[in-house]
Amino acid sequence: MYRLITGVALGLLLAGPAHAISRYQTMSMSCAQVQAALKRDGAAILRWQSKRTPGLPLYGRYVSDQRFCEFGQVIDLDTVPTADNPACTVRQCIQADVENMPPLLMPGR
Repeated sequence: MYRLITGVALGLLLAGPAHAISRYQTMSMSCAQVQAALKRDGAAILRWQSKRTPGLPLYGRYVSDQRFCEFGQVIDLDTVPTADNPACTVRQCIQADVENMPPLLMPGR
């Protein structure tokens, strides 16, 4: 009976909905649209072309806030180019630097 319950529970867990992350081309959006998309979706892949190396696609995962970062990560500000702003401010998750972090903010404490 235990195996049956475990098997059913595992099957339900694996059959749950998969949430695909949205992808956006930043150069076809305004800065306000990019920021609104991140606020709405929580997290998204933003893509654009490199200015230094023509034809080279650049991308990154950006988030609306800390809730969309993994354990041990913190928010860092970055910029991406948009149709109306060459340096639109967005947030990304980065690994926490535990050596320079106050003890109360250290992950796992």
